[in-house]
Amino acid sequence: MTETRPTGPREDRQGPHPLTQYVQRLTQRVRAFDRRHPLVWDLLLTGFFVIAAGTDSSGDGWRTVAPDPDVPPALVAAMSLGLSLPLLWRRRHPMAVLTVMVAVGLANSASGAMLQASMLQLIVLFNIALRLPLKTLGTAGAMMTLPLVVGVIHFPEDSFDAQIGPFLWGYAMVALFGIAVRSRQDYTQALVERAQRLEVERDQQARLATAAERTRIAREMHDIIGHNLSVITGLADGGSYAAAKSPERAAQALEAIGTTSRQALSELRRLLDVLSDEPPGTAELAPQPALADLGQLIDGVRAAGLPVHGTVHGHPGSVPAGRQLAVYRVVQEALTNTLKHGGPDATATVDVTYGPDGVTVDITDTGTGGLTAAGHGRGLTGMRERTSLYDGTLEAGPLPRPHGGWRVHLHIPLPKDSETP
Repeated sequence: MTETRPTGPREDRQGPHPLTQYVQRLTQRVRAFDRRHPLVWDLLLTGFFVIAAGTDSSGDGWRTVAPDPDVPPALVAAMSLGLSLPLLWRRRHPMAVLTVMVAVGLANSASGAMLQASMLQLIVLFNIALRLPLKTLGTAGAMMTLPLVVGVIHFPEDSFDAQIGPFLWGYAMVALFGIAVRSRQDYTQALVERAQRLEVERDQQARLATAAERTRIAREMHDIIGHNLSVITGLADGGSYAAAKSPERAAQALEAIGTTSRQALSELRRLLDVLSDEPPGTAELAPQPALADLGQLIDGVRAAGLPVHGTVHGHPGSVPAGRQLAVYRVVQEALTNTLKHGGPDATATVDVTYGPDGVTVDITDTGTGGLTAAGHGRGLTGMRERTSLYDGTLEAGPLPRPHGGWRVHLHIPLPKDSETP
């Protein structure tokens, strides 16, 4: 029989206990206040121990444990101040403070007063373990042992190890506690620095990704808008020329302008939908142009007034979609440049060859403005960027005279078996 337990909050709550959280918040507040006002905390701590030491020395309490209860009160008062007042500088000059307190401690042990204020040296020892190099602890421990040895020699009440051993254990425990706190602080600081470093690296990666995405978007918009506007410009020029002689051809040109404009708007809308803040799946989806669309591209350029002759050798076969898009965009950009800069009598030829090692395309024209066009804009740069994505080669330059013109040679290899298409 299966027991069904009611659903609800788990009894074994995860995360810190409320009391632990309260202690952590309180500790953080105290540390924050200490960082902002270190002198206030030092004055409070020092004032408390000065009053405590003064109270002990002004009464008869110290005489109950002192080997010599007849020590002059003035000396007792001076030693109380010497063992408590230097705590004010314990964080800035811990070794100097310890030196002063050890000197007073020697007088304390030699006189037989044995004031309990000598235990305040442990606070200074903690600060040494927390702030100074660890090798300083050996020197500090030796210095603090001297008053003990003097006291044992002058007033031997018990065996040597029984009188010194407990104090040495106390020194060791305080030193270890200071080392533990220091290790914790160093570890926390290392985590904070690592988090800051990772945050900086994350921001740098985000900026690099943003720059790369902006470059990709700019390239896509240049290819889409630039080509279609060039086609529209060619159609408009041809339509205005034919309006006076052949109204029918002018009407055909206007119809082609409308079709090309709608196509450009549709492609631009799809691109902008991807960049919008709408949830995934709401953007209009459409396949990217492929090698099978080269015929439609060439027909559109012909309609714009540029005679284009296209030849195809072989079959696309298993050319990946990314490589097909790159070839399409390069052919599109090359024909767009011819439309814009080739001149009124320019013609173009597109020769596509599918081989076992990849796709090779030659785009040539008989225009006169190719060299000028190559030095401006993003066209040639975009073609080279697309080609380099697939380890291809791109050559672009003027054809030799006397015929002249411009030639773009593209070769994109097929992916190896270990590559992802």
